[in-house]
Amino acid sequence: MSHLLAHPRAAIAALLLMPSLAAAQQIPLQDKPFAEHKIVLQLSDNDPKKQGLVISVANNLMKYYDPDKVAIEVVAFGPGIDLLKPDNPNRKAVESIVAQGVRVDICLNTVDTIERDTGKRPEFLSVATPVQVGVAQILHLTENGYTLVKP
Repeated sequence: MSHLLAHPRAAIAALLLMPSLAAAQQIPLQDKPFAEHKIVLQLSDNDPKKQGLVISVANNLMKYYDPDKVAIEVVAFGPGIDLLKPDNPNRKAVESIVAQGVRVDICLNTVDTIERDTGKRPEFLSVATPVQVGVAQILHLTENGYTLVKP
């Protein structure tokens, strides 16, 4: 800690990052107490057809079930986070499913890796919920009654 005091900007930056990292590590389950159906959709590649399929599956589930009776979470990690970039052609569709109650998670490990490899932190949609480890989020959800679907 004394070395941080020698560099006040580093100390302030470290303190500012702490709450966001803690918040990203444990994401609570969706606030849908009456959900009878819980689905997690995995997106781990940047194939536009798979991106479209994930959005389509989420939309179809929201139409088929009463939105209060279904909890849907999309977890994007690895190349799958391309869906959540601001210039993705599916941006409006992603924002639409989030507006309907679907939660869309982005893996911060992937974001950090891209930043390390390229020297630039990638931008992503503000509607995305940051989770520290995408696969851990999927595990957390499946351990809590969600069914994993990999379109």
